[in-house]
Amino acid sequence: MTAPAFGGEVSEYYQRFRRGYPPEVADALVSACGLTRDDVVLDLGCGTGQLTRVLAPRAGAVLGMDPEPDMLSEARRATTEPNVTWLLGADTDVPALTTALGPGRLGAVTVAQALHWMDHEQLSAAARPLLRAGGGVAVVTNGEPLWLQDTAWSSALRQVLSDHLGVPLHRTCGTDTASQERYREALSAAGYAVDLRVVEYSATLTVEEIVGGVFSAMSPDQLPAPEARPEFTERVRRAVEPCGPLHEHVRVRILTGVR
Repeated sequence: MTAPAFGGEVSEYYQRFRRGYPPEVADALVSACGLTRDDVVLDLGCGTGQLTRVLAPRAGAVLGMDPEPDMLSEARRATTEPNVTWLLGADTDVPALTTALGPGRLGAVTVAQALHWMDHEQLSAAARPLLRAGGGVAVVTNGEPLWLQDTAWSSALRQVLSDHLGVPLHRTCGTDTASQERYREALSAAGYAVDLRVVEYSATLTVEEIVGGVFSAMSPDQLPAPEARPEFTERVRRAVEPCGPLHEHVRVRILTGVR
């Protein structure tokens, strides 16, 4: 599957409004893959580095790799950790990393909120030579999309977005049960020992955070024109605020395949 462009203003919204990850997520990855400060971790499809930066204190070095230059520019501006390196590349470049880094060099390959844009079967196989014994691939999903949560405000938001885009909105971004099962099967078929860990947290959102999160998931051509964004925000406000507190309960699923 080819990912749409996430450059320009979309990358700015991504950095400002995408959910981060609580420390417990990094703790779970450390436990699953036995990470130490001697390890190098590849965060593939890193976006603007939400997971990359959380992993940095737990590893010797973290490589954040993404195919969108604007995402990496935003990531660099937001990063103070000295052991993070940003690379331009996609999942199809993973085999070349074995030549560049050497086999068995990585403690983990993480893919957070991005595997639905990749060939998960090929990636599961391609990552294996890069991993040391006991290292693993981790597929991380940071809760359901804002428009698919089991709340009244999410349902109201989904209707606004469907009206804006002109089509019903069903995109799950790989968080649905069927996608998760496909990822599990691919890891198992590639010879990994598969496990699932879950970290849960709750948050209260503002309308501006909801709109910013929505814009971060759009391609540039789907964004409302700048002069139309205040009216779009007001439409979202009118739709969601009558539904009560804008509260979400997030389940971070960490699907790991250990070599």
